[in-house]
Amino acid sequence: MDAPETLRYSKDHEWLRTEGGEGVVGITAYAAEELGDVVFVEMPDVGRVLAKDETFGVIESVKTASDLFAPVAGEVIAINEALSDAPELVNSEPYEGGWMIRLRLAEDNAAEALMDAAAYRATLGD
Repeated sequence: MDAPETLRYSKDHEWLRTEGGEGVVGITAYAAEELGDVVFVEMPDVGRVLAKDETFGVIESVKTASDLFAPVAGEVIAINEALSDAPELVNSEPYEGGWMIRLRLAEDNAAEALMDAAAYRATLGD
């Protein structure tokens, strides 16, 4: 299963890419595949402060709806507005155009607590 080496991963199938003191969050290709065709993504308001593992939104597909969880603590500084009109980007580009939120990280080293790509793939049985 596709899991880029440059990202960190949560047990809930969210990924985190750190960029300085910020982090970009989305769901993994595995999660997107399990959900099926994504039809709606509910996102938090910019400015909301999230605790690690706090629900920050909901993703709906033709099969189900699932909560989205913050892999790290931080303040939401941007949401991916493109998902309002094109939620299918989560399926087609889970690690690029399908990102969901950008956070100002509460802790600079927060990503270290998440799994690397090899550990994440091991949880999937790959």
